[in-house]
Amino acid sequence: MNTVYIKGLRAQAVIGVYEWERHIRQTLVLDLELASDTARAAATDDVAHALDYAAISQQVIALVEASEYQLIETLADAVAVMIQRDFSVPWLRLRLGKPGAVPEAEDVGVIIEAGVRP
Repeated sequence: MNTVYIKGLRAQAVIGVYEWERHIRQTLVLDLELASDTARAAATDDVAHALDYAAISQQVIALVEASEYQLIETLADAVAVMIQRDFSVPWLRLRLGKPGAVPEAEDVGVIIEAGVRP
């Protein structure tokens, strides 16, 4: 089992617990590591046998931009569930950052793992 990754995926969302945050869109940044058996894709050089990171990226952006969660933890969980369900990913690590949330910090966020790494 290998890892396919998507790093620095940006999306805009309504996110946060403060009243002012419920009226603006904020930039969120996601890093994903996705367990994938890449042997067949490598052997055939056929994209049909590869994990489609473009489709995953588009679907993650659509979910994030349609969401209005208060907590990044809830959003991270929703993204993980969608990826595992729609793309048959057995294990993933997701980092969801909210740059600018704490002025003194470069970034704050959450890292979650979902599933069992084969």
